[in-house]
Amino acid sequence: MTVLPDDGLSLAAEFPDATHEQWQRLVEGVLRKSGKDVSGTAAEEALSTPVEDGLTTRPLYTARDTAPDAGYPGFAPFVRGRRAEGNAADGWGVRQRHAGTDPARVNEAVLADLENGVTSLWLPVGRGGIPVSGLARALDGVYLDLAPVALDAGSDYEPAARELLRLYAERGVPDDAARGTLGADPLGHEARTGEELDPAAALELARLCAGRHPGLRALTVDALPYHEAGGSAAQELGASLATGVAYLRALTGAGLSVEAACGQLEFRYAATADQFLTIAKLRAARRLWARVAEASGAPAAGGQRQHAVTSPVMMTRRDPWVNMLRTTVACLGAGVGGADAVTVLPFDHSLGLPDAFARRIARNTSAILLEESHLARVIDPAGGSWYVERLTAELADAAWEFFRTIERAGGQAAALRSGLIAERLAATWAERSRELAKRREPVTGVSEFPHLAERAVAREPAPAQPSGGLPRVRRDEAFEELRTRSDARLTETGARPKVFLAALGPAAAHTGRATFAANLFQAGGIEPVHDPVSVDASTVAGAFAASGAEVACLCSSDALYTEQAEAVAEALRSAGARRVYLAGRGDFAGVDEYVFAGCDAVAVLSSALDLMGVAS
Repeated sequence: MTVLPDDGLSLAAEFPDATHEQWQRLVEGVLRKSGKDVSGTAAEEALSTPVEDGLTTRPLYTARDTAPDAGYPGFAPFVRGRRAEGNAADGWGVRQRHAGTDPARVNEAVLADLENGVTSLWLPVGRGGIPVSGLARALDGVYLDLAPVALDAGSDYEPAARELLRLYAERGVPDDAARGTLGADPLGHEARTGEELDPAAALELARLCAGRHPGLRALTVDALPYHEAGGSAAQELGASLATGVAYLRALTGAGLSVEAACGQLEFRYAATADQFLTIAKLRAARRLWARVAEASGAPAAGGQRQHAVTSPVMMTRRDPWVNMLRTTVACLGAGVGGADAVTVLPFDHSLGLPDAFARRIARNTSAILLEESHLARVIDPAGGSWYVERLTAELADAAWEFFRTIERAGGQAAALRSGLIAERLAATWAERSRELAKRREPVTGVSEFPHLAERAVAREPAPAQPSGGLPRVRRDEAFEELRTRSDARLTETGARPKVFLAALGPAAAHTGRATFAANLFQAGGIEPVHDPVSVDASTVAGAFAASGAEVACLCSSDALYTEQAEAVAEALRSAGARRVYLAGRGDFAGVDEYVFAGCDAVAVLSSALDLMGVAS
């Protein structure tokens, strides 16, 4: 046994310094083994990943990847947090959304959530939510001086706000004890619906709050419409910044100081399962707003209040239980990123009104991260990470460029009405849709590892959401359409459309590609039949006939394809196969189509369903 000397030396004292070039040479060797003969910076670029907004994620970040100074929490540019204590004192606010039109049912859910860890309420009111007249019933038994309320009332924001203010007075809540936001967001409503709103009432509410209710904010800058329309992180930030600037101009024009005007705004952002992008987005948002406040002559007022919401775009309808994992990672990113309040949407959000179990899991997600994972013990725990700091800076730059584009177009209102924002978001979503279709952005349980025998989760329909403006998109939408077609065939005939997997040779030769093919076809609701485990030209016809399939896919190694693919394909055609696929690439007689990693899975699957007469 070796005994280490107790000489007080640093554990790293005897190690020589390695260089960036030495690391690159090691990478070159690894890449050559995989068939890529690159060297120097090209080797590093080969491992880099292009992402949205023209950004590139590199495989390694070092101290050379400098970024602007992040400062300290509570001080401009507020990258490290709006408050000096960050979330270390009491964690982030656990804000639950309560959809529904029945005030009594909403009240029941509200009280249950407040008794079990929720600290603030997000209430849709008016069209698609609680009637304004039912707000008192929905908040019956709620201590309004303890539980902040965030209203989301669209065009009904003024009567909803007045009703909430009336409740504060009726229940004896002191003016300075009221907490929350009245939720006026005329531009956000226009983005959702295409309906223009007069902001005069919002400005009057802001003057009232600034003068009498220091804990209330009149306006919300909701970036979710841009995220839900398929916008990138930079576009979401840029649009929110342009909206905030528009409100700032209106508020100061109505007589408020810059400091008071900034205090009347709360910003709402989406938190996705890309934890580092979420962290960087919230940090970048604070830097951007601090720059606006600085340019407006009030740098100390640039601490942006943030409400983060787990992304509706990432929520799936198939295998919805996986949404629990997505929202956990998103909540982690929001908390580490410094959000003041976080809403975890229930895992069944995309299916309708959540049940009590789903709401419990949603609120407990924050509880676990705060109380057991201790994410709030340290302010800005991602601060100082070369990757996070660089990503924050690059994302802020990209967002600022989009903001400038909107400002050059005349501001947020003009850019919405001219269609500029819709066009930019649509272009971004079209590119992302191509990546989703090719499964380069996998959706677990949908485009990857689908479970055809899964029992559907049924929920009561949720109230209709505002529409007429920017669209609402989902990552799962193309594959959901395919699965719905398959479900209809199952209902009609008692069986799903099938594909026969013609596996050639031993398991070691075909298992990888058979697994790939099975996964691919199931993503479109096409059931793979892999029986018998292995076939050849003499046995494949009988096996195909017994499978009940109309199409077949060859699965094996390149070597066995060369030996057997053409003969097996011919035998399948003779047995009645209407289309013969091959898992991999090549040029073989009798093969109609090749499926491989990076192929357009949606196009392949849609064409297969069309061929088999599965109605769309």
